[in-house]
Order: sequence, then C-alpha cells, then structure tokens
Amino acid sequence: MQKGTMGDKLNWDDLRFFLEVARTRTASAAARRLGVDYTTVSRRIRALEQSLGALLFEKSRAAGFALTVEGQRLLGHAETLESTLQAACEQVSGTSLGLSGHLRIASTEAFGCCFVSAQMSGFLERYPHISLDILPVPHFVSLSRREADIAITLERPERGPYVCFKLCDYRLRLYATPEYLASHAPIRTRDDLAGHPFVTYVDDLAFSSKLLYLNDLLPGAISHLRSTSVIAQYHAALQGRAMAILPSFLAGPDPRLCEVLPGEVDVIRQFWLSYSEDLRRLKRVTLAAEYLRACTEINQSLLMGESREMRYLPCA
Repeated sequence: MQKGTMGDKLNWDDLRFFLEVARTRTASAAARRLGVDYTTVSRRIRALEQSLGALLFEKSRAAGFALTVEGQRLLGHAETLESTLQAACEQVSGTSLGLSGHLRIASTEAFGCCFVSAQMSGFLERYPHISLDILPVPHFVSLSRREADIAITLERPERGPYVCFKLCDYRLRLYATPEYLASHAPIRTRDDLAGHPFVTYVDDLAFSSKLLYLNDLLPGAISHLRSTSVIAQYHAALQGRAMAILPSFLAGPDPRLCEVLPGEVDVIRQFWLSYSEDLRRLKRVTLAAEYLRACTEINQSLLMGESREMRYLPCA
C-alpha cells in the first residue's frame, strides 16, 4: 500500500474504529458498539490503512477481521493512547464536574444480579456523573476485547496484563422447599441423598469447572433438569420437585427454601476481580474496584451464609 502523510491524516477517530474492529472481529459488531453503520466502519478502516501505508486486517468469512502483524503492533499503541486520553478527560472533567465517564462491569450471573447491582447503586450516588453497565452473564467475558472494564470471575486469570485480586469467598449449600422435604424420603445423612432429584448445570456447557460441584459431592446424582443459568436452577428448586446447590447469598435470604444437611453439604468458592493493566490510570475503574472490595468485606456474613441481611456502605 502507498504510504500517506501520517501526521496529516491519522486521527483518533480512525483509531477508535480500529480498536472496536480488533476487539469484535467484525465490522457489523463494531458498528453496533460505535452507533454507526457497517459501511462507515469499513470506510474508516480503509482510511486508516491508507494513512499508515499498511494492511491492518486480513478478512475471511471464517475468522472475520483478523489482525495482521502490523495490526498487532498498532493495537498495543492504540490501547495505550486510548487509556491516556480517557485518563486525561477524566482529570480535566474532574476539576469541575466531579468524576465522570462510563464503566462496564461483568460478573457471574447470581452475584451480578443479586449483589453487584444492588451495591453499585450506592457507588452511583457518590459519583452521579458516572454511567454504569452491569453484565451478569453465565459465560466468559473478554477483558482483552474490552467487552467489560472490570470482570468478576470464579477463577483468577492465568495470564495477561491484568490487575487482579481476590474479591471474596462465598459459600454454597444444598436447598429444597419445605414441601419437597415433606413429600420425599427423609434426609438425615449424605447417603440419603441417593435417589433424590437435583437441578444442576449442563456439564459440557459450564463456563468453569468450579461450577461442577454436584459431581464432586454426589457422583451419579439424578438430574433430569439442568441449566446453564444458576438463576434458572434457583427458580426450578422453588417449584418443590428437586433440590439444588445454590449460593447462600442467593437462596439463604429466601424463606421459601430450607437448607438441607446443614454443615455436611458445604462448598466454598472465590470471586476474583480483574481489569486491564492499562486501565489502572482511570480513577473511575480503580475506585469502582475498591468500592466492590469494601462492599464484600462488610457482607462477609451474607456471602458465607451466616446472615440473611445485605449491608451497604454509608453515603460519602
């Protein structure tokens, strides 16, 4: 490709389009995230390639827009520039309007729905110029593709340029309705669980092996109803036809469910919080991460099944 005059033609808007295509791997998905049409994305990518005199993407039906070697080199610089500009805007706007900007937090499903959403309302009261997306999804969310700024996961990332820390422990227990327990054979020991039906995960679709606790506790357990969603398992257990191992912060506060074999069926897992290293300079990201840490600290009794009441941080 013929090289253009980079200083005259390269602009930040073109790099924004480049970053979205690199993260989503399709022009149509990038267009949706940018609020433009497909042809605009394609045109801006061509303009960027012409200004740099380099091919940034290889296109195919199978792989979509795959970064070339030159594209990979540009990606790191563009992400650094993006975070630098965001930090600069944050600091400048913060002088007059207070902390502002947009955040996207991804979380496991039950924790995102039942804990993060409730707790982050207080964060927005402290920082009313911040807007927030909460993604409580039962699948993996990519930080490298900027599908989220902060991710709360069951496992610590094995590799990557991430800031990561253990957020908290939480407990899961076995639950059933009183109606179920009254209409089925008594359960006095773990051996009595054999023959009882359970609601659990779809083994081959579970996004983490940490979710397959029923197999560890009761190999060969009967499960005629399975779901990738723990919220679906919770609602199925409420129907009184099967039992389920559920997070105590989800099922414990619900008077319609009883704990089965207290102290014998006891699973402890962890939540990990991560965000990209290049977002460390964004105050809204670090403040949100520390706010969530403080929220889990004051709610350890709820998360560990020792209390049914959620607590909130005082307003600043």
